[in-house]
Amino acid sequence: MKRFLTICLTLSFFLPAVAAADEGMWLYNEAPKDKIKAKYGFELTQRWLDHVRLSSVRFNNGGSGSFVSADGLTFTNHHVGAGCVQQLSSEGHDYIQSGFYAKTQAEERKCPNLELNELVGIEDVTEKVNAGVKPEMSAADAGQAQRAAMSQIEKDCGSSTGLRCDVVTFYSGQVYNLYKYKKFTDVRLVFAPEFDAAFFGGDPDNFTYPRYDLDITFFRVYEDGHPAHLDNYLRWSHSGVKDRDLIFVSGHPGNTSRQQTMAQMDFTRDVAYPLTLASLKRRISLLQDFSKQSEENARIAKEDIFGMQNSQKAITGYNTGLLDKSIMDAKTADEAKLRASYKADPKNAGAHDPWEEIAQAMNQQHNMFLQLTYLERLRGFASTLPQIARVLVRSAEEKTKPNADRLREFRDSALPSLEQQLFSTAPVYKSLNTVLLADSLAEMQDALGKDNLDVQRVLNGRTPADAAKEIVAGTKLDDVAVRKQLYEGGQAAIAASIDPLIVALRVIEPDARAVRKRYDDKVDSVVRREGTFIAKTRFAQSGFSQPPDATFTLRLSYGAVKGYKENGKDVPYFTTMGGAFEHANEHNNQPPYNLAQSWMTSKSKLDLKTPLNFVSTADIIGGNSGSPTVNKEGEVVGIIFDGNIESLPWQFAYSDVQGRAVSVDSRGIQEALRKIYGASGLADELLGGKAEAASTGK
Repeated sequence: MKRFLTICLTLSFFLPAVAAADEGMWLYNEAPKDKIKAKYGFELTQRWLDHVRLSSVRFNNGGSGSFVSADGLTFTNHHVGAGCVQQLSSEGHDYIQSGFYAKTQAEERKCPNLELNELVGIEDVTEKVNAGVKPEMSAADAGQAQRAAMSQIEKDCGSSTGLRCDVVTFYSGQVYNLYKYKKFTDVRLVFAPEFDAAFFGGDPDNFTYPRYDLDITFFRVYEDGHPAHLDNYLRWSHSGVKDRDLIFVSGHPGNTSRQQTMAQMDFTRDVAYPLTLASLKRRISLLQDFSKQSEENARIAKEDIFGMQNSQKAITGYNTGLLDKSIMDAKTADEAKLRASYKADPKNAGAHDPWEEIAQAMNQQHNMFLQLTYLERLRGFASTLPQIARVLVRSAEEKTKPNADRLREFRDSALPSLEQQLFSTAPVYKSLNTVLLADSLAEMQDALGKDNLDVQRVLNGRTPADAAKEIVAGTKLDDVAVRKQLYEGGQAAIAASIDPLIVALRVIEPDARAVRKRYDDKVDSVVRREGTFIAKTRFAQSGFSQPPDATFTLRLSYGAVKGYKENGKDVPYFTTMGGAFEHANEHNNQPPYNLAQSWMTSKSKLDLKTPLNFVSTADIIGGNSGSPTVNKEGEVVGIIFDGNIESLPWQFAYSDVQGRAVSVDSRGIQEALRKIYGASGLADELLGGKAEAASTGK
């Protein structure tokens, strides 16, 4: 599953009115209680739902997690926590490679920029969002009115509650919910295994099964300098799972594309995916060459390569759904039925065709896509430092506007999180920024053309490599103090700045803003308005029997622990710790099948029959990484870390014939903590013991 959340693109087809099998990433306020009771005989109570919801957390870097002790202990995947692990590393202290364990709270180390969100309330605000929309409005004006209302609702909520408040769009705008989050920004690293244990099998085994990974990391959330006291957390299962057990997954799926039109899917297949895959291919090759130059280069580029390879493999897998004739035929037939139903409704006599309007919006998007991608979405300015420059340049103007008129990412309710990222003390590596910027500028020049005015203004007669070298060498934006000075100085400071990155982002800003406005008015607003008409037709047929597409908000999935058949052979539902050693031996213990040295030296201590990974039919997608897998008692029996290759078409359509979610087993985690890593204190805390406090008594 890894890190493909940020790169996921929207496409999909309509599903049959009745959801198949265990399909669904359900809203907590619309949980499928009747479906679960009918199939599994289990009564999902409100108390159970509230407890699991309040024990679940969202990681701002694109993953999920859960609270697992009363003293703030928090659980997620290694690949979700790896950003912090790498940021805390330095030359000579590579915690990605060696792992990390704080035996006491005094040794726990604060992450530079992690924010965790606990969903504490949900409110329907559909009427408030649509209050300013008038029938005679254009799609662009209606979209602006809705965005303004959303920003005001969020600001009012934040002011009155002190919480993070986000208005979330469901069913293309048919439903708007206000999600209220408690934020934790003091997040400290407790434990992370070595990369070789967390990602055993490397990219070749990614999105496959059987798997043998210990893809886990533990953090602790603090408040006022002390571990947070939690009334809601998930207790650890002593017994784990067995075949056919009912399990639940509580997490934050990034996005799915099951309720969009054929035109949107065609656009992604024919335009967006090919461009993204080509870009990923060149970036991976670039960073692999960069890594070969030194051990330090390899260390600082490892996370980027890992994420890009994962995205490449995920999108390639998604594309198999787009190229699957049976999926495409089913999508076409379902859309035709829905369109016929819409036209047959007397209320729609003589009305426009929403599907055709969305198709025209996709044509508009096609025409602007290169500019949108390379200028506004900054694919032409890859790496950390240009992202910082964009925030500084854009915030200087946005903060002068009324809250309702700002771009959504600069609304009042979003500024605290934005500022936390902007002023992060995470290390910035100029060498890595230089090679990434050089390559992305070259890619932009190829895509937009040498005669493009923005390309010419940025390069200013230089080659992309020379421009990148000069820009990164000359910028001071790696200094947090400089960022703060520019941010607080506002428009005057940005206008007067001669920092080469500020100058470059300032130069492209007019055209970037212009294409953003075209997209908001001609694409996003149209899709939102017309998607609402389509949603109404769907609801008229089936009611709210289908959950909305994923939106990186908390969802509940369910399913059974269950193996499957592949090439006529049974694939068991679980793997063992002993199987990890066998898998390594099959590949002569050579990378990426080299087990961590700690595992090799601890083999004689281990119960090799201990389950390590298992699969289930729970419906997941990118963003679910780190989601707790829980049993009927609400106990942790595992943690989602991947899906097999057959699960990737779930972006468009769910099927449990072979598709499976993959979890690390709670029993394997306990065995590893105690017998490999000497982390008995942590293992005991998971089972209800007290954390080892700092010697200062904190």
